[in-house]
Amino acid sequence: MWWIVAILTGIGLALAITILIINKVVPRKVQGIEKIEEIASVMPGMNCGACGHPGCFAYAQALAANRDSIADCKCALVIREPEKLEALQQIFGQTLDLSNMKRRAVVQCGGNSEVIFNYSGAMTCKGAAQLQRGNKQCPYACLGIGDCVKVCPEGAISIEPETGVAAINWDKCTGCGLCLLECPQKVIKLVPEDTKIGFLCNYAPLRDIPGREKCEAGCIHCRKCFLACEAGAITWNKEKAVPEFDARKCTLCLKCIDACKQKVLRVVVDKEGKEVVACAAVPERTK
Repeated sequence: MWWIVAILTGIGLALAITILIINKVVPRKVQGIEKIEEIASVMPGMNCGACGHPGCFAYAQALAANRDSIADCKCALVIREPEKLEALQQIFGQTLDLSNMKRRAVVQCGGNSEVIFNYSGAMTCKGAAQLQRGNKQCPYACLGIGDCVKVCPEGAISIEPETGVAAINWDKCTGCGLCLLECPQKVIKLVPEDTKIGFLCNYAPLRDIPGREKCEAGCIHCRKCFLACEAGAITWNKEKAVPEFDARKCTLCLKCIDACKQKVLRVVVDKEGKEVVACAAVPERTK
């Protein structure tokens, strides 16, 4: 029986030596985990996914791997909480430019698309979009069932009864981006908080559907708004064939709006920074 005791003793000594070597050689933590944990402690912990990552810890990993990406922090909750923002700035040792980070959501649809058939399936935008991209003539239109309304944590979104299109109250919107994830039509966009002119069209040539017409009041890519802007506040995105606006240069002269015969441009914030209309389908501007 002595040999059994000897074998067990030998196995025990071998395991003890192995454990000792592992503790000496293998690091107790993965390299860089302290920095990731430090960043993660600042995150809100909601794991909402609005930043484009599976959760707050995953986003902290992405920030730790690319320090420069903090300049475009996508977490609206961190940006709007002074204590969290200050902690994040200390971790990265830099001051963040909030003018480029604070954003609001805008619904890029004028609400002029005709309903072409009665939809009776699951009453969600995602469900309706499965059938020929929805029951509206324009395959890029807001379907107006309200998936975005349900996910907005601030209650900033409602469906306009006259147009059947989502409207966003910028006084409540924090720019969290949850509505963007929920919209199957990709009709909601995040724009800088100081945006003055809203572009209310979601036309995308690469998503054309044969046999389906687009909204008669949609952007026709005439570039007249771009040509009318004397302040250089509008650039023309050739890839998407749509105008893009620089709020810092915009003087609200309204020449771009006057030049747009389709009326897809709207004043959303005035010169004093006050919201003029809900960021969605609105009546035509009166002179």
